[in-house]
Amino acid sequence: MATGKIKRVLIANRGEIALRILRTVKEMSLEAVTVYEKPDSEASYLRLADQSIFIGDGPRKDYLNVEKIIWAAKKANADAIHPGYGFLAENPELAQACIDADITFIGPSPDVIRKLGDKVIAREIMKKAGIPLVPGTGNLAKGDTGIQEAIKFGRSVGYPLMIKASAGGGGRGIRRVNDEDELRRQLPRARSETLSAFNDDSIFLEKCIESPRHIEVQILADKHGNIIHLGTRDCSIQRRHQKLLEIAPARLDPELLQKIHESGVRAAIESGYTNAGTVEFLLDDKTKEFWFMEMNTRLQVEHTVTEELTGIDIVRKQILIAQGDVLDIPQSEVALTGRAIQVRINAEDPKSNFMPEGGKRIHVYQSPGGPGVRLDGAVYQGFRIPSEYDSLLVKMTVRGYDWKQTVQRLKRSLQGYLIVGPKTTIPFYLMICDDEDFQKESFDTSYLDTHENLFEYREAEREVAKIAELITEINVKQHNPYAL
Repeated sequence: MATGKIKRVLIANRGEIALRILRTVKEMSLEAVTVYEKPDSEASYLRLADQSIFIGDGPRKDYLNVEKIIWAAKKANADAIHPGYGFLAENPELAQACIDADITFIGPSPDVIRKLGDKVIAREIMKKAGIPLVPGTGNLAKGDTGIQEAIKFGRSVGYPLMIKASAGGGGRGIRRVNDEDELRRQLPRARSETLSAFNDDSIFLEKCIESPRHIEVQILADKHGNIIHLGTRDCSIQRRHQKLLEIAPARLDPELLQKIHESGVRAAIESGYTNAGTVEFLLDDKTKEFWFMEMNTRLQVEHTVTEELTGIDIVRKQILIAQGDVLDIPQSEVALTGRAIQVRINAEDPKSNFMPEGGKRIHVYQSPGGPGVRLDGAVYQGFRIPSEYDSLLVKMTVRGYDWKQTVQRLKRSLQGYLIVGPKTTIPFYLMICDDEDFQKESFDTSYLDTHENLFEYREAEREVAKIAELITEINVKQHNPYAL
């Protein structure tokens, strides 16, 4: 197993998270190596790395190929691999392959990834830790036996229920069923889809908690037994079980907040966790009951809101923990000052069920700035949005002294953001900023379903966008079609 100080990090990812990790690697005076598939050959961050290695035509399959990632690391003489999120980030085979190749994996051990990646095993760990669980089953047997197990569970706890993939994550492999007939129909389909998505057809059931809030706790844990939390995030505003907007810290009563913090730390202790991870809970805002949902064994997309309020670079801590350093931040010195909101600016059309806009080119790109505004993105003017990957363009994080100022800052920043070419989620977020419930900080996971008015924004292109596009055309063609 690799030991000693890390000197050269291979980033086994793409897009904005590859650039975000690269920045910290360079800031630490380490060398950065990137990998890329053919559709990403125009990526700007490739030029910022000390070395970039082509790993195949793709799409996606080469980023998911453990052998190619290890080959690239050896070719570049990298002594560590950071997986980012998505792709191989929660694949225990990559963590094990790093150990076998004497390369430091910047994340938890393969055994921990394997245990927490199986939702049923993770539930057993949390039960032992005394953390509240949503009523659920173990892995259902295959065939008619499993259907009968599911029916028995449904009759005992009532409907609705959630069918979940044991190996699932990121909102995938989840189906809601409202009655027994629907349960019978959906179980075989869910098993088939789970096998296709995760190469594992294990499924289980949970009682559906209707309209909860989605609360998570950021954890840091070193190899010397030191574990701290970096506060909470509220990730309730979602579409199709995938997060759109994240807030730190979550608005919770002090007593409840302490209980959730303690549960997050206990989850890390009981699972033998090291590095950065996130413990996720469902919360009933009326009864103040909360239940363990899952633990993500990687960096979260929304880690930026926590970084902005604590001043702690989570990626930096990941690297230091991975090389064996002692976590030098006592819990007493962790403070979240103010509020922060992150929005995922995607190349999507919210009015068309968030249809991706891949394949289009960004003709004009002008980003906002000013106090309390952070941008994490790898796009630029002239960039062609690959249709082969996810639609995320930029993560924008804003922070303010209190909730009102933070919402106002978010609105100001969104109004100053100009992206001409693809449709984006920007006008949709502007509608959220003006929504009365959002301004009162009153929302849960049913927010989009109960606020259909958010999709009633105007499609009209702003005059400034038209002018900016004309200026770009003049610069490119060296000709003004409107000149006298």
